[in-house]
Amino acid sequence: MTGRPVIGITCFIRDTVYGNWQRNAAILPSAYISTIDRVGGTPLIIPPAGDMNAILDKIDGLVVSGGPDLCPSSYNQKPEEMTKEFYPEQDRTELALIGEALDRGIPFLGVCRGMQILSVLHGGSLHQHLDSTPGHEGHGGFDGVETEHGVVVSDDSLLARLMGVDFSVNSTHHQGVSDPGSLSVSATAAHDGLIEAVERPDLEFCLGVQWHPERAGHDLLYSGLVEAARG
Repeated sequence: MTGRPVIGITCFIRDTVYGNWQRNAAILPSAYISTIDRVGGTPLIIPPAGDMNAILDKIDGLVVSGGPDLCPSSYNQKPEEMTKEFYPEQDRTELALIGEALDRGIPFLGVCRGMQILSVLHGGSLHQHLDSTPGHEGHGGFDGVETEHGVVVSDDSLLARLMGVDFSVNSTHHQGVSDPGSLSVSATAAHDGLIEAVERPDLEFCLGVQWHPERAGHDLLYSGLVEAARG
């Protein structure tokens, strides 16, 4: 491939205020778009609707963005007290989208919720609220608060090849992966061991990270995705 590969980025539909309007709107933080553009990709926003196969025909790489909680039924649990906002139809759409993308070998990056849904797709499950999970109380910021902590990265991972093994990440989530299913764990939180990154080593580029690299200056993750999509 020559030129700029097309990178699809999932978005959400929800009630949103903009200008003088309050409407149901498709929304995505602009940092995803600007980062993909900056590292040489052409961003394409994917709504949770339409023919996913037709959409996948148009893209060279896929980012599943952060957002609200997954519906606990997707990993065989019932909602706990702090699992309040979830969208089962969005979950079903994205699970189908990711599954088909990986079957096609499309380079994939899952961010925050994107890492969680990737884990669930591979038979994993989640901690529904870290502050009430033994060993992970006070893991980091959530509900609009952002904190920072170090990670322990596996030497032989895709993540290490992209970012090295010594860096810090942001934390702005109240849930986390408890079981990655058939995925490989490539990073854990240095202070409490929570899973922070997962991979599929059998694919050229399939990576999920719990943090938001587009807000942490971790352009190397996005440029790695773009380069894989270019190939």
